[in-house]
Amino acid sequence: MARNNAATLGWHHSQHIGASRELSPPNPLEPVPLTPDRLLNAPHPRIRLRQRLLGALCAVSMLAPLASPVAQAQSQSANRLPALGDTASEDFGIGAERKLGDQIMREIRRDPDYIDDPVLLEYLLSIFQPLVAAARQRGEIGADIDQRFAWEPFLVRDRSVNAFALPGGYIGVHLGLIAMTSTRDELASVLAHEMSHVTQRHIARAMAIEKRQSLIGAAAMILGVLAATRSTHMDAANAMMAGGQAAAIQGQLNFSRDMEREADRIGFGVLTSAGFAPGGMSAMFEKLDMASRHNDSGGFPYLRSHPLTSERIGEARARLGTAARAAPVSVLEHSAAQARARVLMDTRVDALHRWQTLDADVTAVTVADKLIAAYTSALASTLLRDWTRADASLAKAQALLQSNPRADAKAERAVAMLTAQSMLERGDAARAEAALKPYASEPSRPMALLAARIALAGTNDEAKIKSNADNLQTWVTGHPHDAEAWSVLGQLWGRTGQRLRSLRAEAEARHALGDFVGAIERLRVGQRLARSGSGPGIDFIEASVIDARLRDIELERRQLSPEERKQGG
Repeated sequence: MARNNAATLGWHHSQHIGASRELSPPNPLEPVPLTPDRLLNAPHPRIRLRQRLLGALCAVSMLAPLASPVAQAQSQSANRLPALGDTASEDFGIGAERKLGDQIMREIRRDPDYIDDPVLLEYLLSIFQPLVAAARQRGEIGADIDQRFAWEPFLVRDRSVNAFALPGGYIGVHLGLIAMTSTRDELASVLAHEMSHVTQRHIARAMAIEKRQSLIGAAAMILGVLAATRSTHMDAANAMMAGGQAAAIQGQLNFSRDMEREADRIGFGVLTSAGFAPGGMSAMFEKLDMASRHNDSGGFPYLRSHPLTSERIGEARARLGTAARAAPVSVLEHSAAQARARVLMDTRVDALHRWQTLDADVTAVTVADKLIAAYTSALASTLLRDWTRADASLAKAQALLQSNPRADAKAERAVAMLTAQSMLERGDAARAEAALKPYASEPSRPMALLAARIALAGTNDEAKIKSNADNLQTWVTGHPHDAEAWSVLGQLWGRTGQRLRSLRAEAEARHALGDFVGAIERLRVGQRLARSGSGPGIDFIEASVIDARLRDIELERRQLSPEERKQGG
């Protein structure tokens, strides 16, 4: 069943509409446990995403040991491990790890619960990028993996508290994790820990044991998991098979205690070197520990893949005495991100109605709590298209920030973007543009996408549409894998009559999402249109670009594994 309210966001190209979820309170700390009946009859989005991930893991990792001796020797010579080096990881070199990560991400980007929310992703990157810079400065990211790994965080629409590292430098973050953190330092501590699993090649060491699997066992596991990922109605036998395979792969992804301690130690150093408060890690551990003592019920998978021990918690607390204090930072920007994650992690109508009433909560005392309540209500009301309630909550948020003794430009910007989004959803392009006027010259991704959406929704001002198209064209030149930007750019070029450019942009959007067939089809349409030589928007340069991109993508598709091609590649 589609989520109609989620679809009204409009500017989340990669935010597909997924299957309905079982009823549960919107609080991530009170999840509904996954019973066998639910697993068999109503697959939970978290299970579906895990199945896709498992299928990709099997398809590549099981075949990785079959590489030629020359390729293995080359990967081994390029593989230099930092601390806690382990010769086992030489069987899973840097190139193989990145290839595996890329294949997993192609699967994840096609999943309904992969979410590209420009606002939340920008906030996540504002935390992740300083951590990457600090790791480089400290030497944790060596030259061998610096340019070859992606170093890319991404969001998963899931209310459970979880984050995970994937091969090749990809870090997945559930919206439930952002929703339960109180400060950016707590979120940064999780990202630093997960990134340290990548920099220390823990994943390579875990995956190296795949070489012990027989070809028969590998083939059976690949076929079983891939079948499970394509089926929405698994029978009991399939469920048992997929469950056994999931347990095996999950065991490989769960790191040893030594690796966990190493990720804690190195992650803490990266965290403090990046300027985040050292108390963020211990505060996060204490919060997770308290949650596990009271009730997990399946909502804290992070505790199972990263089990807390008294030793780990004690070490985190002990490190506080050795770290320098960080400069205080306002929590209000994080409060806005926390509120946004709360709403977007569950956009069913009943959940949105509960979030809508949050700004009437009289127990909110601090400015942060009040901002969370107002932002949450405003976004929920926008998704419900209750404009009166949305305007009232937006007014509360704006008044709260204006009356705050300490000005907070970042929090004001977050509320301005929410205001523009709300106005855009109701078709009021003029008020949306007015909300973003103070930030019109800002080159950020969410501002550029919102401005482009406003131009498309407004009057047919061709000069404004072309200006926005030029801005996005510049952006995708430096970010060629941004599917959302390519999709919007295709709409802009279409409005200006640039048919070839529009088709090429649509093709690049499909390619960025791993849909090679869709990309090739659009490029072939553009190729036929160019060869016809008729109609506006046909030029030789763009036709040459389409020819070149068609050859590149067709070659890339031929290099995919047979399993990937069957799954939509």
